[in-house]
Amino acid sequence: MTEYDNKLNDQIDKMYGAMGISKEAVSFGRRIEGRLKERFEKIDLMAQYNQLKVLDAMQKNRVCAECFNGTSGYGYNDLGRDTLEAVYASVFHTEDALVRPQITCGTHALSLALSSNLRPGDGLLSISGKPYDTLEEVIGIRPSKGSLAEYGVSYSQVDLKADGSFDFEGIRKAIKADTKLVAIQRSKGYQTRPTLSVQQIGEAIEFVKSIDPSIICMVDNCYGEFVEEMEPSDVGADMTVGSLIKNPGGGLAPIGGYIAGTKECVENAAYRLTSPGLGKEVGASLGVMQSFYQGLFLAPTVTAGALKGAVFAANIYEELGYYVVPGGSEERHDIIQAVEFGCPEGVIAFCRGIQAAAPVDSYVTPEPWAMPGYDSDVIMAAGAFVQGSSIELSADGPVKPPYAVYFQGGLTWEHAKMGILMSLQKLIEAGIVKPWQM
Repeated sequence: MTEYDNKLNDQIDKMYGAMGISKEAVSFGRRIEGRLKERFEKIDLMAQYNQLKVLDAMQKNRVCAECFNGTSGYGYNDLGRDTLEAVYASVFHTEDALVRPQITCGTHALSLALSSNLRPGDGLLSISGKPYDTLEEVIGIRPSKGSLAEYGVSYSQVDLKADGSFDFEGIRKAIKADTKLVAIQRSKGYQTRPTLSVQQIGEAIEFVKSIDPSIICMVDNCYGEFVEEMEPSDVGADMTVGSLIKNPGGGLAPIGGYIAGTKECVENAAYRLTSPGLGKEVGASLGVMQSFYQGLFLAPTVTAGALKGAVFAANIYEELGYYVVPGGSEERHDIIQAVEFGCPEGVIAFCRGIQAAAPVDSYVTPEPWAMPGYDSDVIMAAGAFVQGSSIELSADGPVKPPYAVYFQGGLTWEHAKMGILMSLQKLIEAGIVKPWQM
């Protein structure tokens, strides 16, 4: 490094110190980062590929300045909305897509995809084990008003094997005459299991279709977009579903969700979202189109920054002796990093560090609370520009054994790095991590 570089590094160290991060934590982080150059180069290469994929989709669908104009009321002939959905269909290589601000979150998108494509008497089968906590009430595993169970949809599941792979024999036995839809959750949720790769998902879909080609295969793609070269829709998924305040919104989408898939599945979802007879023809864009387009354009780069943060966190905490999923050297299939502390104090200290590193509400101290949709107290740290946006620097976890925290996001690698260092500092201050360990 040049003399100027050394001086700038000294200034950075002083700024870290002024923000409350010790020299020991900064030095430890720098050593870990030094080992990750080749890994980061691979992440940048994937971002370049996915950036070109998004750009190509925008150009082929003739995105223009008029697409950014908002509509109100019924939203008939909304050029921006219709073009954006064509762009998503191109990016995900599907027949159609539904991308709307009226889809309020990822859980809503999944609920919409399920409820619109299942009918009373149909069977829903999850082949990746227990779904994410908030879907339990959607399905009716935990009783809730308006659940699929209330409408006569049965549910069963096949757990993953101990190594995190699909139990193909179990799947074969679980598929019945009434099985209409198979659900696969790509990411781990609040579990310390491996995230499923697109290749694994493709093999499972192929297996299901070999038993009954008419079964709809839906993949919960939340946290996985633009991490790999392909998406689940490239390997046979009839529906790929996600939230716009995660990866594909690039940190700019203020709300929204998407369903990309077959014409029939998307059409069914559109009729359920709006009304029979109206479908995709209505739904005003309300002035959010520019954020949706620009967020999607930035998404590959933003996702890459979040991935670097996740890899950095994995290597930091693995070096300190904690169990991390995925491991520091493992291939990544989503942006979530799980760290198992084994005690509630570790989860709480980590989350307080992430909150203290936020650009918004950094002065707030997160506490565990009874969050709707969960079966235990949950602690969440997310000082975000968009409320609940988990593509931004955030961490959360249920305060129950094995006391694992789930870290994700960071609109830039630099901010993700700072957040991890601050989480480490809070663990040091709580006496959980000892300086001699670093």
